[in-house]
Amino acid sequence: MSVFIIRRLIQSALVIVAMSLIVFFSVNVIGNPVDILINPEFDQEEMDRAIKALGLDLPIWQQYLHFVKNAFQGDFGRSFVFGESALKLIVQRVPATMELAFTALILSILIGIPLGLFSGLKPESPVSKTIMGGSILGFSLPTFWVGIMMIMIFAVMLGVLPSTGRGETVTILGMRVSFLTWDGLKHLLMPAINLALLKISLVIRLTRAGTREVILQDYVKFARAKGLSNRRVIFVHVLKNILIPVITVVGLELGNLIAFSVVTETVFAWPGMGKLIIDSIQLLDRPIIVAYLMIIVFMFVTINLVVDILYSVLDPRVRLQDIKA
Repeated sequence: MSVFIIRRLIQSALVIVAMSLIVFFSVNVIGNPVDILINPEFDQEEMDRAIKALGLDLPIWQQYLHFVKNAFQGDFGRSFVFGESALKLIVQRVPATMELAFTALILSILIGIPLGLFSGLKPESPVSKTIMGGSILGFSLPTFWVGIMMIMIFAVMLGVLPSTGRGETVTILGMRVSFLTWDGLKHLLMPAINLALLKISLVIRLTRAGTREVILQDYVKFARAKGLSNRRVIFVHVLKNILIPVITVVGLELGNLIAFSVVTETVFAWPGMGKLIIDSIQLLDRPIIVAYLMIIVFMFVTINLVVDILYSVLDPRVRLQDIKA
């Protein structure tokens, strides 16, 4: 097991280094923040002084080395617009985005797995066909349109849920969370469901496909032949085996939920990282853009690493094949 983890850690470190190069150089060759941030009425001396203050007077390779050196110390630069640490500005928004993403992930698991399992066990029933039809809608409907419709129905027409904002929050371990208050839960419900719809559909179809495959395996037939109850066969022999691909995909989708929650946060005015990164792109605030992308890269790599380890725990053949290779 230790060899497997060490190999994965080395691979993860190489991915982060490669992505830091791609992210930094890609962001720095698109647009010129000088044209937006510096007053065009400045004379050349004042402009040169402003460019030097922003650190844009150095060659790009020197800027990258400076960025890497500071990144190891937890400093991703200062925002060109706000004049504060880019990492600090992002970290202030992280709890809201993480709360929204994890709530959406939990909803996708709690709703998707039971519905997918039912559809796989009774594929010809009307309820199963309805569930699969609903999953197609979940894949097809645009997130922003669903969000607007939810606001119109539940906030405007029925008036049962608030349309925007985060609501009342409480502080736990230095982070503000809204799911522990009734008002916060009401504010969280619509954006979380909106963000989770696509993932619910994905989990339903993945669970159904796994159930249909596993239910025909010899070990399931043998378990039934031994006289085990239907409940034990389903929850021990079927569910345990279909969880392997489900955990893999759901783990990877967590990164997508965090990275691509921008639309949902914008529609519901949720104060997460989405609005900050959109404003930063418009203003070419490079330190915030680079810091945000590197945080997302680190999240994806960490999630992949955790998923690999969980996968090897659930199926020891994975780590044995990796060690042999």
